[in-house]
Amino acid sequence: MKPLTIHTCKLTDEQAASLLAALRARNWKPREVPYARFAFESDKTNIVFYESGKLVVQGKGTGEFVEFLLEPEILQQAKLGYETVLNPDLLLPRIGVDESGKGDFFGPLCIAGVYVNETVLGAWREAGIRDSKNISSDKKIADLAKLIRETPGCVTDSVVVGNEAYNRLYEKMKSVNTLLAWGHARVIENLMGLRYRMIPPPVKAISDQFAASKSVIEKALMKQGEEIQLVQRHKAEEDVAVAAASILARDEFVKGIARLEQQFSMKFPKGASAAVDAAAKKFVAERGAGELQKVSKLHFRTALRAQGLPEPPKTEWRKR
Repeated sequence: MKPLTIHTCKLTDEQAASLLAALRARNWKPREVPYARFAFESDKTNIVFYESGKLVVQGKGTGEFVEFLLEPEILQQAKLGYETVLNPDLLLPRIGVDESGKGDFFGPLCIAGVYVNETVLGAWREAGIRDSKNISSDKKIADLAKLIRETPGCVTDSVVVGNEAYNRLYEKMKSVNTLLAWGHARVIENLMGLRYRMIPPPVKAISDQFAASKSVIEKALMKQGEEIQLVQRHKAEEDVAVAAASILARDEFVKGIARLEQQFSMKFPKGASAAVDAAAKKFVAERGAGELQKVSKLHFRTALRAQGLPEPPKTEWRKR
C-alpha cells in the first residue's frame, strides 16, 4: 500500500502554538522557509506552518506524524484522509474529463481535461474543488479555475465548440452523445500529446458515462488517446480530477456566454427555461432567424418556438 507523503490542513493560533511546543520537545530541527511562521524537519518528514495558517506536512513519515502526533495531540480529532490510505488509487496520476454547456440553449459546448498527481491533489486538499454543478457563483468558478490552471504539476486542456461549429457538427453527427464523445476524445488526445509535462505519466483517463455504451468515446479516440486506459462511470465528478475538469469547462462556458453578450449587446440566460424562451424570441425578432445559429444550439425545441415553428411530437423514451 502506497504511504501518504503529503498532508495539509488549517491550524488555529492555539493549535499552532501546541504544535510548535510539541516539535521543540521532540528536538525536531528548525529551518528557515519563506512566509512561514515556523518550519521543522526530521529524517523522514518536513513540517511548515505558513503565515496564512496553513500547515504542510511532507515526506515518508507524513502518515505516521499525522496519525500519532498531529491528530491526537493537536487537532484532537481524526481528520486524516484515510480514504487515500484505504484506497491508494485516489492518489494515482490520472486525467479527468468533463463538459459544460450541454444542457444550455445559448452558448458553446466546452470540454476540459485535467491531469493530476499526488502533489497536485495535496495542494487542493483545502481548496474546495468539487463538481461545478454544486457551485452557483461564476466568480467562485473563475477563482477555482485560476487555481487549477496555476497549480504546479497540473496540466490542462480545453476544447470550446462555438455555436456555429456545434450546429455544423450536430448536423453531421445527428447525436449529442457522438458530439460529446468527439470532444472528450479530442481533449484526451491533446493532453496525451503533453505527456512530457506529466510526472509521473497518467495511468488512466476518467470520464462521465453519458452514453449507454462505453465504446462511444473509445471509438472516437485516435492513436495517442488509445494508449491510456479509459474509465467511464456514472457520477464521475466525485473524482477530484473530473471535478476540476468540470470547473474548467464551466469557466470556459461562462466566458463564452459573456463574449456572446458583448458581441450582440443582449443578455443570454443559462440553461433552458421560460426566460431562455423569451430571450430566444427577442433575439429572432431583433436579429432574424438566420442569426440564431451563431448564439444557440439549433436542435433544441427552443429554436423552433423562437421562430414560431411547430414542434414535432415527443417520443416516449424506452430503455433498450
